Amino acid sequence: MRLPHEESRRQTYDGPAIFSFGFRPFFLGGSIFTACAIVVWIAAYTFAEPLIGGRPALDWHIHEMLFGFFAAVAAGFLLTAIPNWTGRLPVRGTSLAVLFSLWLLGRVVMVVPLPWPGLAAVVDCSFLVAFAGLVWREILAGKNTRNLPVSLMVTALAAANIAFHVFANDPAALQMVQRAALAVPALLIALIGGRIVPSFTRNWLVQQGETALPVPAGRFDRFALVLAAVAFAAWMVLPFDMITGFLLLSAGVVHVLRLWRWRGWRTGAEALVWILHVGYGWLALAMAFLGLSILLPQAIPASAAIHALTAGAMGVMILAVMTRATLGHTGKSRNADRWTMVIYGLVITAALLRVASGFAPFALYLPLLIGAGTLWATSFALFALRYGPLLALPRAAD
Repeated sequence: MRLPHEESRRQTYDGPAIFSFGFRPFFLGGSIFTACAIVVWIAAYTFAEPLIGGRPALDWHIHEMLFGFFAAVAAGFLLTAIPNWTGRLPVRGTSLAVLFSLWLLGRVVMVVPLPWPGLAAVVDCSFLVAFAGLVWREILAGKNTRNLPVSLMVTALAAANIAFHVFANDPAALQMVQRAALAVPALLIALIGGRIVPSFTRNWLVQQGETALPVPAGRFDRFALVLAAVAFAAWMVLPFDMITGFLLLSAGVVHVLRLWRWRGWRTGAEALVWILHVGYGWLALAMAFLGLSILLPQAIPASAAIHALTAGAMGVMILAVMTRATLGHTGKSRNADRWTMVIYGLVITAALLRVASGFAPFALYLPLLIGAGTLWATSFALFALRYGPLLALPRAAD
């Protein structure tokens, strides 16, 4: 059922379909970009190329996965969700095209060295600063205080991007910035995933005639979110402290229990639902692994824990959200076809290989890294091929 204000918004827009809603350009652009960026990073690592875009290759890889790829997907999701939260008109047309152009210019200046590094930093940071300002404007104008934490997290991501450039030559400070930036997607998944996973699960189970439904949100969920926020805050400033390790491990256990309360095991017949549970499960595993990498570093390598969060939680949840949102907002049936099942299988396997590479002997590390990168790039390239026409073209009813 479409709300009246949503219908009026659709009727008053007559520009290019790709700029009619935020999810269209940013989902498509982000998926193409990450497929290409991973190939560039794997090639640089394999052939020992020290620099990409005039910057250390590893720093470029971390920056572009967080402030390039993740930022694009977050923008696509939030620009589409916020109008539903606030009842306000969506950002579309010229405004959306300008915002997307800022993101795209940032990707260009990060890979093509400029004679003025300061200019490249300004261009790259302008997107997230503009996006954060836009999120604040919409949330405050819509008096949507429930989602002020989302505004704060987008602002934190923008601030971390600025700090990434400011502290580019200070390794210790840069590592803290990277941990802060990694905390943002983790907490966004915990916050927003904690809404959509049980909601979509409940809706699907009701349609199947099930009576055993996800436990409604309550104090336990608020406790889980606060614990995750405290654990990641501690990780940012005290990454090797035993207390941080216990906090992260405890957060992982609590979020496993949170996930269990949503009854994901009953959704095996519909991939668009169970993939959300898999993505959230990766988040819980990542927090537990991060804690264990501090408490038992000889057993759990830090790289495995980091990639459980990035390749696992981020990669799987992002594709879960992008596939479902694209189908729903373009008027298609919310069912996973064979291509979508392949996409899910590829990204899950990529995450497993990338995490496994942290445990592997030296001789197997590079093959696992290449395999994980290849599968990641293929999964997002297939998303762009399968869902690209839906994102770029008007709805069938338009």
